[in-house]
Amino acid sequence: MTQNVAALVRYRIEQADEALGAARILLREESLRASVNRSYYAMFYAVLALLASRKEETSKHSGAIALFDRLYVHTDVFPQDFSKWLRRAFDLRTRCDYGTEVNITQEETASQLEHASRFVAEIRKECLRLIGPQ
Repeated sequence: MTQNVAALVRYRIEQADEALGAARILLREESLRASVNRSYYAMFYAVLALLASRKEETSKHSGAIALFDRLYVHTDVFPQDFSKWLRRAFDLRTRCDYGTEVNITQEETASQLEHASRFVAEIRKECLRLIGPQ
């Protein structure tokens, strides 16, 4: 793996970690829709890190989700639950960002953040396995 690819993977994981941190702060401050947004983006950046490790890329969220499913879920690298969590996070983020009169609970937001945290942690492990530690 080239140094440029490894650097991009690390950068995307860093973005995922920053988004998770922001999601935690926003949840604590009861800014629920914004927390959902950051939780989803943490997952999205983690997927982009995985795709970068294979020199795959896409400009669309739906494309990244489809590639994640095809390359990592259907091949049993990650469990089916990860696909469900990612798709649910995308749908919830879309509703919160663009919907009207979206009511989301503290519990739903906390659950989303927990799934995002587990998702990013496992993807981080896989990325480090692929690119090696710094």
